[in-house]
Amino acid sequence: MKHSWKIGRVAGIDLKVDSSWIIIFLLFVFSLALFYFPQSFKTANRLLYWVLAIFTSLLVFASVLFHELAHSLIAKRQGEKVEDITLFILGGVARITEEPEKPQKEFYMALVGPLSSFFLAIIFVLLALLTVRVSPALRVSFVYLAYINAVLGAFNLLPGFPMDGGRVLRAIIWKVTGDLKKATRIASSVGQFIAFLMIFVGIFMFFKGNIGGLWLVLIGWFVHSASVQGYSQVLLKESLQGLKASDLMSRDFVTIEPDLSVDALVHDYVLKKRERVFLVKKGEEFIGLVCLEDIKKFPRERWPELKVADIMTPKEKIISVSTEATGDQILSSLASFEVNQLPVLDSGQVVGLIYRNDLLKTLQLRIELGM
Repeated sequence: MKHSWKIGRVAGIDLKVDSSWIIIFLLFVFSLALFYFPQSFKTANRLLYWVLAIFTSLLVFASVLFHELAHSLIAKRQGEKVEDITLFILGGVARITEEPEKPQKEFYMALVGPLSSFFLAIIFVLLALLTVRVSPALRVSFVYLAYINAVLGAFNLLPGFPMDGGRVLRAIIWKVTGDLKKATRIASSVGQFIAFLMIFVGIFMFFKGNIGGLWLVLIGWFVHSASVQGYSQVLLKESLQGLKASDLMSRDFVTIEPDLSVDALVHDYVLKKRERVFLVKKGEEFIGLVCLEDIKKFPRERWPELKVADIMTPKEKIISVSTEATGDQILSSLASFEVNQLPVLDSGQVVGLIYRNDLLKTLQLRIELGM
């Protein structure tokens, strides 16, 4: 989800809309305006169908946001950090920095999502009853919203990881066995089975003439992918257990002065020393970091006139870790901030660098050795 826009902030959580969401929003609007509402009630003013379609579609995605907010607020209450919530083509996702440390936390955090959707379904049923005589158009809209929220709640209760029901199942198995890895493997296997079932049913529906089967195939593919990735993340976390930044960092790094020209940096350091990342020091003071990506932002004809100080990332903006940072925290920082290296600081001084590629090689070796 590279291209997203912030639309608000609730309880310290950024609410965002991914560019792919526009596709599903338009599909909802067109299907409601051209098919669902005309078949549900008749009106001479066809503009009403479009106004109601936009209104209903917005409430559908507000319902998805409410579902994800329920997860996020419980997560925050339990001490977890929630980065943001993003709407995209297949729904919404809350970005929670850390996985729950206890099965009880995961159980409550997962269960509240479907419960929030069922709560909204009841609210919309009541609104539909209250508008029976007032506005048939609104009644139809509220009935549709009640149905969508009921389906959303029921779908998320399916016992396959990473859906909410799968997380509830994982939490229960985790509590009984005390083994997160085993619990995730079982919940992930159930999730993959459900995903393949969705894909099979979707293909069958499509060949029977129901184009909606393609959506089921897409959702099934998404669930399968997320299920496999979810189990992989747990394996990675297990493999990194016990490792700290001091175990993973490289103490072999090159330092340069801030007044060095970019041209000299390229020819004397990048090409000759075959290095991609350099620490920038003014005397003994660490002031920044410069890497190959920084150099590539500027055309070659400007290299002689530019200094390292002009293109480097200053110390204040650099994502770094301490020597005591755990392997899991390091991997999370690399992924969350989309950086390829992390300086390791001790008392404000750089004592090493952790490179993404080196960390991945370490992970691969530990997984192959069953560590």
